[in-house]
Amino acid sequence: MVIAAAPRLSTPTPASSDHAGHRDTGIDVVRALCVLGVVLLHAVMVGVTVSETGPVFENASDGTSWIAPLSWLLQVMPLFFVIGGFSGLLAYRRLRARGGSATAFVAGRVHRLLRPALFTVGAVGVALAVLTVLGVAPDLIAVAGFRYGQPLWFLGVFLLCQALLPALVALHERAPLRTIAVLATGAVTVDVLRALTGTDAVGFLNLAFVWLTMQQLGFLLADGRVDALRRRTRVVIGAGSLALLIVLFLVGVYSPDLIANINPPTSALLLVGLIHTTLFSLHRARIGRFSRRIPVAAFTAFVTRRTMTIYLWHMPVLLAMAGATALVALLGGVALPALDSAEWWAARPLWLLSAVVLTAVVAVRVDRFENHPSPEATASHHRLALGTLLGLGGVVLLLVLGTTVATAALAVLLLVAALRLAGRPGSAVPGTAVVA
Repeated sequence: MVIAAAPRLSTPTPASSDHAGHRDTGIDVVRALCVLGVVLLHAVMVGVTVSETGPVFENASDGTSWIAPLSWLLQVMPLFFVIGGFSGLLAYRRLRARGGSATAFVAGRVHRLLRPALFTVGAVGVALAVLTVLGVAPDLIAVAGFRYGQPLWFLGVFLLCQALLPALVALHERAPLRTIAVLATGAVTVDVLRALTGTDAVGFLNLAFVWLTMQQLGFLLADGRVDALRRRTRVVIGAGSLALLIVLFLVGVYSPDLIANINPPTSALLLVGLIHTTLFSLHRARIGRFSRRIPVAAFTAFVTRRTMTIYLWHMPVLLAMAGATALVALLGGVALPALDSAEWWAARPLWLLSAVVLTAVVAVRVDRFENHPSPEATASHHRLALGTLLGLGGVVLLLVLGTTVATAALAVLLLVAALRLAGRPGSAVPGTAVVA
């Protein structure tokens, strides 16, 4: 692997940050663009048509030729986890410098990730119940629940990565290259076993190996180790990763559709992460200057404050848009264009703009839940471990069984329990009274 074969590093320089808020504005703007990319990708994949039997909701990218090249532009998840590692490492070190503990760090992450999820899942569960009462066809409700639950894998995996961050930081501080090499080797091994056995389920082990490797790459970026490499070396690593990725596509090891490489994740995403990271490092100064422009800074500040809220609410917004489109077509006798037709593509700019604007509006209305101060963290490792597992269990429940009224209700209970366990006994969990 390219990661394991990294050349000798010069003395690393810690990642820069702004003096006022200890934030790297370049990292923040890239994260914000990643969030925008996710919303746009999912929005363009929404397909709504009306048949003689009623509305039909499909993945508009199925069987198309445009999704593969588009995925090369909008498959940003590897970079998202790199940024998560970068920001998480710096935040954890700042907490330690103030005398904070690993338990406090993880508890804070549990609240920041699960609190917005609690309200989103609860709202979707209520919406599905209302649709059931209104007599909407059960198969349409099932499709809506399935589509809503698909992006939740990110919440579960990101929570796992952040919960393990203190332990992985300790390994990183002792043996940075060895640690990332072991994780990357694990990801490749899973791909080999999957190919040899023909069992796709084996590939889900890479939900840990692939994304933990990307988080660890973020540690190297935060430490300044990536930037400490000679410019030519970074160019060679990035170009070599791209060349290897193309070769693996051409020989049929991986699909050229990067979206297809995410479920379950494959080692192709490691190469994508390396390409993205070297590109960011090579253009870091330019990105930093760009991030300080007033309109860009305003956009970044808006998204940074609401990152998880935007991610969790964009799919309900898209589902509501799809349902409203079908309803208008049925009631008004409006013919909807066939998917992938010229008329369909002509309507995409307005559709995408509407998705972005409506998601932003919803995020503004509900972001107070994400940004409400967290309660005092528990001091108990056992309570925190149980709470984290319950939170993961609530997400996995929706992924495995699908989102229905019943599973949403059970998931809400698990998330409430997770939040309470992550806080000190007797401390209030902000907003849980709404659920009760």
